[in-house]
Order: sequence, then C-alpha cells, then structure tokens
Amino acid sequence: MGDTGIQVGPGPLTFDQVVAVARDGAPITISDEALKLIGEARAHIEELSARPTPVYGVSTGFGALATRHIAPEKRAQLQLNIVRSHAAGSGPEVEREVVRALMLLRLRTLATGRTGVQPVTAQTLARLLNAGITPQVFEHGSLGCSGDLAPLAHVALALIGEGSVRDASGELKPAAQALAEEGIAPVRLGAKEGLALLNGTDGMLGMLVLAIRDLRRLLTAADVAAAMTVEALLGTDRVFAADLQELRPHPGQAASAANLRALLSDSEIMESHRGPDCTRVQDAYSLRCAPQVNGAARDTLAHAELVAGRELASAVDNPVVLPDGRVESNGNFHGAPIAYVLDFLAVPAADVASMSERRTDRMLDKARSYGLPPFLADDPGVDSGHMIAQYTQAAIVSELKRLAVPASADSIPSSAMQEDHVSMGWNAARKLRLAVDGLTQVIGIEILTAARALDLRTPLRPGPATAAVVAALRELVPPPGPDRYLAPEIAAATRLVRDGSLVAAAEAVTGPLS
Repeated sequence: MGDTGIQVGPGPLTFDQVVAVARDGAPITISDEALKLIGEARAHIEELSARPTPVYGVSTGFGALATRHIAPEKRAQLQLNIVRSHAAGSGPEVEREVVRALMLLRLRTLATGRTGVQPVTAQTLARLLNAGITPQVFEHGSLGCSGDLAPLAHVALALIGEGSVRDASGELKPAAQALAEEGIAPVRLGAKEGLALLNGTDGMLGMLVLAIRDLRRLLTAADVAAAMTVEALLGTDRVFAADLQELRPHPGQAASAANLRALLSDSEIMESHRGPDCTRVQDAYSLRCAPQVNGAARDTLAHAELVAGRELASAVDNPVVLPDGRVESNGNFHGAPIAYVLDFLAVPAADVASMSERRTDRMLDKARSYGLPPFLADDPGVDSGHMIAQYTQAAIVSELKRLAVPASADSIPSSAMQEDHVSMGWNAARKLRLAVDGLTQVIGIEILTAARALDLRTPLRPGPATAAVVAALRELVPPPGPDRYLAPEIAAATRLVRDGSLVAAAEAVTGPLS
C-alpha cells in the first residue's frame, strides 16, 4: 500500500489489504497487468458470442435453463434480467464492511482475467469502492452455492445504476443518483457479465477474513482475562510451565501458556501464596486448562487462515475463461471449503466464552473465591456487585452455543434440482459474526470483574502487565464502590476489548503476546 493505495491484480490479496479496504476505506487501483488480462479475456468472449454454437453463460440461459440458446438480440436483456431477478434479498441490511469486502473480492476475481468482463465493469466497481458507495445488500438470499448470488446481485444492480446504495456519509439514496453525484456512468452489461458479477464466494470469504482478524485479537484478550482471574482467585501459574506444555505439543496451547506466564510475571498476589503453607493442590479446570482451550481455538483459527488464504488466491466464476482460451463450466463456486471453517470457528468461540463465564462465576461465589466478598459487592446484601453481569454472560454464552450448531450440515435444493446441494456458507458467516460479537462481550465482562477483584486484593499488587490492564480500564470505569449503573461499564470494557486497547496495555509491559 503506497500513495496510490492497494493495487488489485491477478494475484491474491492479503488479509490486511481486505481489512484495510473493508473497514478503513483504503483506496484501490487495478494493476495494468490485470487490465490487460481482462481485456484479452473480454475479446475472446465477444468472439465466442458471435459464433452460432451455444456456449454456456455466453449465449445460453442459466441454471436449470442452461440448455436454452439465446438469440443475439436478446443477450443484453438477458444480462439485465439475471441481475434484476437475482437481486432478491430480504431482511436486515448487511453491514458496510461486509459489503465492501464482498465488492473488493469480486473485483479481485475479475482482475484475474478469468471471467470475461469488460474492463470498464471492473473499473466501475473500483470507482464505487473508492467513492465510498455501498450497495444495499440484505441478510437473506444466499445459499452459498453458485456463490453468494443475491448479495452479489444487489452489488451488480448498483453497477448498472439501479437499486439503492449508501453514499460515503451513510445516506441511503437511489444508485443512479449516487453514481451521478460522483460522475460515475452506469455499466452497460455485455455477454456473460451478469454471471461473472454473481458467481462468487466473496461474501462468505469477506466475512471469514474479518472474523479471523477479530478472533486473533480476541484470543489474546481471552488469555489476558484468564491471567487476571487466575491472579484474582489466588490460583497457581505452575501448570503453565513450558516443560508441562511441551508434553502435549499443540502450537496454540504453547502460545497461550506463554502468554499466561508473561502476564502473571512478577505478581505480588501470585508470590503471596507460593510458600509451603499454601493448601491449593490444583485449580478448577476453567483456570488450569485455559491454555488447552484457548490454544485449541488458536489452532482451529490457524486452519481457517489456511483455507482463507487459498480462497484469496482463487478465481471463482462459472464458466471461466482459461489461459488456453477454453470457456468451461465448473463447480468452484460451491462454498463448502469456506462454510466448514466458518462453522468450525463458531465452536471455539462458544467454548472460549463458556470457560470465561465459568471463571467469572467463581470470582463472584464466596465459597470459591478465596476471601473475596460475595459478588464482589461493596456491602453484600445491600449491594449486588457484579451478580447480574454474570447473568448477562450466561445469556450470551447460551446464545453462542446455539450459534455453534453448523449451518453447512444443511442443504435445500434449488433451481429445479439443478442446484441440488448447497453449502449454506453465507448463513455460517452471518452467525459467526454474531458469535464474535458475543465472545467480545463475554471477555469484556470477565476482565471488568477480574479488575474489580484484583483491586479488592489490595494491598497486594497484581503483576505489572495485569496492573496495566486494570489501569487502562480505570480510565473509563471507576474502581470498586457501592452499586452503580453497570451497563455502561460493560459497554466500555467490551469496547476496549474490541479495539485492542486492553491487550495493548498488557503488551506495553510484556512485549508482543501471541
């Protein structure tokens, strides 16, 4: 990324580039190499379109209507019809960052020169992104096979100057108006372009990349939360020793345990109960097994990153224009590879949250908190402390367990049984976004509670790293005291987890955490 922004070419985009465009509005350009490949493939499509022999997607119908030859004078109308008819989404509006990721990833496939679109089509899509114009895409409509058809159709609709979009300020307006205000001419679609704009796994992939970025940060925050709770509950850090972790050589587990060791280093609280008079033989699983759970989540995430990396290097369309000039039908639009990992990630999201909630509950239970007041209340009985914060965690964790049920195990046939097995990957992606948000809140509540518990251990002081986290939280949340309006404190802690501030506070002491 330089002065001209992110260059989109026939090669893969990186995770960072996708996030930069989707979330931060980074500008893009199309490389000269990509424009050359697009132009060459387009010339070939136009030559095929002029032939009398039917070619699927160029001079035929689609899906179950693929056997119908379309007369030349009706082909322009065919392209308009497929876009208009497939823009059949319903339900809530999809988030701006998801739509921008979808647009960027479709453009990246167009840039491979394997789809046969006009250069102006790719250039116009790039101009929409750079202008901050976001087509209105809706929650329901993709089965994750033939790609994300309805979501991509709503983007294609904006390219031809139809449908609704949000401008850079977020105002909803007709696409024709928004394009005119930016001096962008609507695209006049040619042969095959309707299919090329619709047949992609871009929505699923975009949501996977965004979720991976969020979960990578959240799993470090989960280690921070676990360390704070181990410290607050007078737990032991001996179980996190490197030689014990090496007996089970999962890389994620080793990384998590290393984080916990660093976070608990030089803690007065930990040192206060290391002597021979300590009667603690072993801690509960939610403390002792934190590296095993948070580590397994990391390893699952690593697999998802591998799959996403492969998908970012893919050219997904049907049919495709091959380097030797053949135009071939294929099944690369099937979303199974992405759908599976989207579902896989929802499982550890639920489990990491479940373990976090169990640790929070221990800090609030006088019988298990080793000297902390009931519910960490200032005046137990008069005050409820963090009692209901744990209820909130429990409610979220229950929802996360439901969201962990796979979407990709389902299939409902469509298109008169031509598309008789679909991935439901879009649904897997949508529920993973909810799971990521829920996990963020659960970790935020644990850190909020653990910070209060650590304060209540005064005069013993926590380690420098966990103390730095408490200090960062205290900039927005006051120290322990009588009951007060708790929802804003939960929201503040969640926000600091989401934006990485609390992990950054710890890393200012420990150095980079895994």
